[in-house]
Amino acid sequence: MAQIRPFRAYRPAPGMEKRIAALPYDVYNREEAVQAVRRNPDSFLAVDRAETAFGPEEDTYAPEVYRKAASLLESRIREGQFVREERPVFYLYELTMEGRSQTGIVGCASIDDYRNNVIKKHENTRADKEEDRVRHVDVCNMQTGPIFLAYRSNEILRDMVQEAKAEPPVYSFVSEDGIGHRVWVIYNAERIEGIRNQFKKQNALYIADGHHRCASAAKVGQLRRQEHPGYTGEEEFNYFLSVLFPDEELYIMDYNRVVRDLNGYTPEEFLDKISQDFQVEKAAKTPFRPEKKGCFGMYLEGIWYKLSARDHILSEDAVEGLDVSLLQNHLLGPILGIENPKTDKRVDFVGGIRGLKELERRVHEDMKAAFSMYPTSIGELFAVADSGRLMPPKSTWFEPKLRSGLFLHELEDLDLKDRVEFR
Repeated sequence: MAQIRPFRAYRPAPGMEKRIAALPYDVYNREEAVQAVRRNPDSFLAVDRAETAFGPEEDTYAPEVYRKAASLLESRIREGQFVREERPVFYLYELTMEGRSQTGIVGCASIDDYRNNVIKKHENTRADKEEDRVRHVDVCNMQTGPIFLAYRSNEILRDMVQEAKAEPPVYSFVSEDGIGHRVWVIYNAERIEGIRNQFKKQNALYIADGHHRCASAAKVGQLRRQEHPGYTGEEEFNYFLSVLFPDEELYIMDYNRVVRDLNGYTPEEFLDKISQDFQVEKAAKTPFRPEKKGCFGMYLEGIWYKLSARDHILSEDAVEGLDVSLLQNHLLGPILGIENPKTDKRVDFVGGIRGLKELERRVHEDMKAAFSMYPTSIGELFAVADSGRLMPPKSTWFEPKLRSGLFLHELEDLDLKDRVEFR
């Protein structure tokens, strides 16, 4: 049974939504973040990446950076850039990319559901990345970036969402990258209770994107529980900001690989070596995008090849049968010597949003070969999570990306001076 509840969001004042909405903090490197904030000082990225207010000599993780984030957020609220809902509500958040739309329910999920594996994960997290967001959320006293959750489609929820969308949205804008964004507020008490009850019937929810934000939210909730040993479980710090999408609407793109060298093999030797586990043929179309599971594209020496996994390496196992696993376990690892793709600098990953021409560019510029992948399916993600296992790194690339700054979830009703200085 999943606990999803409404909340009183801080959200952009009417007319400010397009200027405030920002891509997730972790899609930028530091210089890119600086330039983005310089172009648009109202961008929520200024809060999510407060080091942009300092010179390059300042440590990204210095205490004063987190304090700056908190003071920026506080001043923007006081200046009227954000308004707050008078009572707890749900929201709908629709994103449209290239004519395809997906609509999520914005609410708060339970940290206990995360800890008890009602909310299931499919990736490991890194301690340093977790710690950064723990500090940011704790000092700001606010969850600013929503966790992207998925649920199995439900006809009753689908009807409720469509009924609510028949009303005028409170926001409707197109961001610089061409993505359409629309937001509705669900005020109707009966509809709110209906949504809560439908999620109670869900045996599991799944983290699609935002594993580090989710882990950090749970840790901050635990910290607040320690500070309030008499907590009831109803306090806001027991819940975290989420957008929940039905599986049928989600779009996972390919997450491709580029490698720096052939591990000492000549191109001819390499082609011969991989032919033991993959049928190798020159691609009929270039660049080559795989059209089914078990099929891969490879760009080598200016030529696109089609690689088809031979039957003896295919697997029905939830993890071993993934295309990313087939490539890693039968090519990248044993032939190219890339045993740990998370740490090996000889491999890099290219999100499908960049297109296959980006693979060609990387090979011409700084890499030796590229591999185009067939996208992991949402069903495969659910199967891995349900089995209590983890996917290989960089298995899924979700588009479009949720924007930060459209919904803020306050953990406690505190003044800035009362907030934790730094942990």
